[in-house]
Amino acid sequence: MSFNPFESDLPITYIIPEVQKKLYQDNTLIVNAPPGAGKSTILPLSLIDEPWLKGQKILMLEPRRLAARSIAVRMSELLGDEVGKTVGYRIRFENRTSNGTRIEVLTEGILTRMIHTDNSLDGVGLVIFDEFHERSIHADVALALCREAQQILRPDLRIMVMSATLDMPQLTELLKAPVAESKGRQYPVEIVYTGEQDQMMLPEMTARTVLRAVRENEGDTLVFLPGEGEIKKCEEALRRELPQFAIHPLYGKLPQNKQYAAIMPNKNGQRKVVLATSIAETSLTIEGIKIVVDTGYGRTSRFDPKSGLSRLETIQISQDSADQRAGRAGRLSAGVCYRMWSKATHERLAGHRTPEIMEADLADLVLDLAQWGIVDARQLTWLTPPPKAALSQASDTLHQLDALENGRITPHGKKIHQLPCHPRIAHMLMMAEEDDMLALATDIAALLEERDPLPRESGIDLNLRIEALRRYRQRGSQGKPFARIEKIASSYRKMFNIKEDNSPVDPYATGVLLAHAHPERIAYARPGNNAQFQLANGKYAMAGHKDDLAHEPWLAIANVDARDGMGKIFMASPLNPKDLAPLVKEQEVITWDTRKGGLIATKDLRIGCIVLQSRPLPSPDEKHLIKAISEAVKDEGENLLSFDEAVTQWQNRVLSLRRWNPQEGWPDVSTSTLLITNEEWLTPYLANIKKPEDLKKIDLVNVLHHSLDWEKQQALTELAPERIEVPSGSSIRLQYMADGAPPVLAVRLQEVFGLADTPRINNGKNAVIIHLLSPGFKPVQITSDLRSFWNNAYFEVKKELQRRYPKHSWPDDPWTAEALRGVKKK
Repeated sequence: MSFNPFESDLPITYIIPEVQKKLYQDNTLIVNAPPGAGKSTILPLSLIDEPWLKGQKILMLEPRRLAARSIAVRMSELLGDEVGKTVGYRIRFENRTSNGTRIEVLTEGILTRMIHTDNSLDGVGLVIFDEFHERSIHADVALALCREAQQILRPDLRIMVMSATLDMPQLTELLKAPVAESKGRQYPVEIVYTGEQDQMMLPEMTARTVLRAVRENEGDTLVFLPGEGEIKKCEEALRRELPQFAIHPLYGKLPQNKQYAAIMPNKNGQRKVVLATSIAETSLTIEGIKIVVDTGYGRTSRFDPKSGLSRLETIQISQDSADQRAGRAGRLSAGVCYRMWSKATHERLAGHRTPEIMEADLADLVLDLAQWGIVDARQLTWLTPPPKAALSQASDTLHQLDALENGRITPHGKKIHQLPCHPRIAHMLMMAEEDDMLALATDIAALLEERDPLPRESGIDLNLRIEALRRYRQRGSQGKPFARIEKIASSYRKMFNIKEDNSPVDPYATGVLLAHAHPERIAYARPGNNAQFQLANGKYAMAGHKDDLAHEPWLAIANVDARDGMGKIFMASPLNPKDLAPLVKEQEVITWDTRKGGLIATKDLRIGCIVLQSRPLPSPDEKHLIKAISEAVKDEGENLLSFDEAVTQWQNRVLSLRRWNPQEGWPDVSTSTLLITNEEWLTPYLANIKKPEDLKKIDLVNVLHHSLDWEKQQALTELAPERIEVPSGSSIRLQYMADGAPPVLAVRLQEVFGLADTPRINNGKNAVIIHLLSPGFKPVQITSDLRSFWNNAYFEVKKELQRRYPKHSWPDDPWTAEALRGVKKK
């Protein structure tokens, strides 16, 4: 290799010997280096001839396609080589590698597929995870699988995790790996807080801040905005105000030549303003930037496991993201960052961004792991374990698509997994192949994966988009919005070795294919509700009243938001009900509806939650009846069961002992936990329950008490008694607290004459609080030291109350007086 990494003046060169030594000694290393240190380009090149590599490849993962291309190009330039020779890249539908490629820069999903093809990664000596702090779901999955391969099959496989900002203790603990740290050469960046902004006016206010920034400073400007829409509005305003500047948008779906124009220096020497999404936070070096304007917002896709849908949300960034963005101004010289929020707001921002695995659709992840042979995702070692609810939702979806059966991958699932797309799209393509509709399916797949190419006022009919795409192919008349879509459709056609189809579209065929991709979004028009539809998943959504599809009886919905209540349909196709016959299932449905009087058992013809026909079920299965009641108790059990004061006191007694004696294993009997776990303790008492009134009749205290084992029942009576007997002979009920505070003994003063010490419970470890009452049951003293009360405060109380209650006993010596329940008899 002709390139000498030590000739570079980048800060990363100072830790190259340390990195080489540590990777020689250990198979895992963490590299922490700030933006601009050179870690993404110099470090991989410095390791290419290491003896432990033995001529094997280096794979480097990047979270973004633009970064993968740019880094491969830059490394090739440093070698004086063409891209695809020594250094190449692979991204979705694009491969610039050759047999001689030693370093491959990949987007993260590519590596997961490589591991499935060869789980030992034969021929690979080092896997580098670059910009790991972005915590993409693909990086988390790939790291978990690489660790599994390293521990079981390839102890010689090296893993290097690199980032500018990392939660270092958590990562080092997980990987048990050494750390190499570069201090970098970050120039000072002045932070200017401009104050709070109106989010509704964000593009306009951003343009104003940019005008101020370029007036007050020299150099090029990088502006961070949430998404493409805000970028276009801001660009429009700045082109009017700054005609002498070169204004460049920069976002993921921008054509490649325009992305490079934003990154490279301006050929005419004009000052440059780059309007970017979070794509510009890391990896990319944009030449000449000395000013950063940060709106403080980003856009993320959040998956809602309850609805099975993802929604694109504009969110405030975290402090580590803000630091990353500000750092872009200090790569070449001292710079300035204008933050469009206040210092107080900055202090309230979350410290770190939320890992994508916590918010994403996990269908790809679950299918990846099933292909690997892993049924339970949590058996892998995760930096952040995936949420149970999202895993369950993903598994349900894959079972619905026939990709999984009993948690294990099916032959159909293996075919789906081979395609480089979401399992839903892959399932649609496989079904289309069977029905000889592949050409149409490839067009649909490309349209679903990209942004809507038509204006919003065009209506929701997906078929309008397919027709426009086909016109573009025939005449090229629709222009740029369809170029990217056609590129993806063409890649799918090559994959299946089919030709394009530009014939007129059968809208019902589109509907069938969409129903394969999203069976839970088959939708039926609600009677009497114009443009409102019930989805097979039970949700409701509406189209615009004037939309061409508003009066269709059936729709297959491609795009709908997950808002609460009534969702909004963005893209759909009409469905012929005859085509739905294979999806109709006869189901015995047993539910509990409190408003309708309790248990309802029916035999239904259904598509998901859409009921086509229903009739009473005469002899429902007892197990299913009990299951339905149990589910109802989970949701509304506080209203269905009698959680009266007696039950509350029983719960508080147990919860107090749980706090007082944590080593004894007292259960959590808080109401929320009891409702969630009701199957464990309530099921034996549900056999004859039919109506809400039947549930109210259950003796809850008795049921709960017998849910404890015999030893615990005895211990509860002994350690936390319901009542305490006082000197008068009365048995007084104690009032327990859920938080383990001392229980209250509320007793009339005359009943405890002669009682010297405050009663104690829990084997004498806990004193009660005594509320001493007047003969009229009004509190006159609260004490936990009865002895002190008799010696001191009693005489003041006597003086005050004796006139009001003359018939009651008020002795001069309470120590020896007879304790009485009421008035002393003559």
